Amino acid sequence: MRKTELTDEALCGAVCEMAQGLIDADLGGGVVKKRVGLAGRGKRGGARTLVATNKGNLWFFVFGFEKSERANISAEEKEALQTIAQDLLSRTSKDLDAGVEDGSLQEICHDDKDQGERPNPGGRS
Repeated sequence: MRKTELTDEALCGAVCEMAQGLIDADLGGGVVKKRVGLAGRGKRGGARTLVATNKGNLWFFVFGFEKSERANISAEEKEALQTIAQDLLSRTSKDLDAGVEDGSLQEICHDDKDQGERPNPGGRS
C-alpha cells in the first residue's frame, strides 16, 4: 500500500465508518474488508484494506491492495491474516505501546493522543 496515495486521513475515515458498522465484508476470525477511496478514483476504483478488529476499540490495517492489481485474496492468505488478527487482538495495551515504540506497529488517527486519550472510535488503527 506504500505505492498508493492512501493517506492516514483516508484510513482514519475508514475506521470511523467501520465503527458505525459500514464494513464491506466480514471474513471471520477478526478480519474485515473495507473499501477505501483513492484521490480521484473513489471507493469503487480505490483500495481494498483488510483489517484485524474486535469491532470496538482495536483496528489494525494488516493488508491492502488496489482493485486494479488483484480481485481478492487467496484462502491461504485469508487464513494467515486471521492468525495475524488473533495475535494482534490478544495483545495487551502495554504490548501495543511497545510495538509502536519499536516500530513494528504504526499508530494513526492520533489526534486525541496529545490529550492523553486513545482515538475514538478506532483505538489503535
